[in-house]
Amino acid sequence: MDQSTVGILHPGSMGAAVAACAATNAADVLWCAAGRSSASVERATRFGLTPVAELGELLDRSDIVISLCPPAAAEDLARDVAAHRFAGLYVEANAINPSRVQRIAALLAPDATVVDGGVVGSPPTGGKTPTLYLSGPHDATEHIEALFADTAVRTARLGTEVGKASALKLSYASFQKTSRVLVALAIGMAREHGVDQELIQVASRRTDSYLSEPQYVAKTAARAWRWGPELEEAADTLAAADLPAEMLRAAASTLARWNDVKDDGELTLTDALDRLAQP
Repeated sequence: MDQSTVGILHPGSMGAAVAACAATNAADVLWCAAGRSSASVERATRFGLTPVAELGELLDRSDIVISLCPPAAAEDLARDVAAHRFAGLYVEANAINPSRVQRIAALLAPDATVVDGGVVGSPPTGGKTPTLYLSGPHDATEHIEALFADTAVRTARLGTEVGKASALKLSYASFQKTSRVLVALAIGMAREHGVDQELIQVASRRTDSYLSEPQYVAKTAARAWRWGPELEEAADTLAAADLPAEMLRAAASTLARWNDVKDDGELTLTDALDRLAQP
């Protein structure tokens, strides 16, 4: 296929790494520096992305735009793109529920073609190979599949229905992220009664138990600002199917207690559990 120019909105830890993989088969990968943090600038520079001054320039030059941002910002970002009448491929790869993806597709129609995307796994660095699940028009998903061919981002197509990729992402995230919240609660409860080490020993007899990985609690706390909104999206998906959403909403509420330690790589298990105990 002819090499495309790709725009990434916006290069967070996942977005920058995914964009760098796209650069393998793209003519260029652009990002918009306007209003972004120094951390974003550092990431984009490290991954070799090309800066542009304004969103309009990025959209004018890009054949494909990949949206990877916090869930709450997804629709506002899509509105900004729609206002510029972007007419290429728009990959909605945020952790949002299928109804929101479909609203975004309607918002960008008829100018742009929307591909629903869901990334499962860690950012594609250090030998990690996440999978980008895709759903939407056949030619469009095929084009995105080719963009990531022979890179650390694996792709899997789920059919032509926009919303399927997001549904799979949130279904997986519902278990993966909620289970880690339960680990924090279980260890916190055990610690209160002086049996936290015994609990970990019990759990260590099961190789598939997150309870044997208490060090992950601190990592969960540092990511809570992202995971909480994602679980709210998953809860909306359950509610739309007339399934109980209280568990995920409760987990999101629990995660909110860690919002003030955003991306804190120095946080310890003790610090995280102490913060969890504060209302």
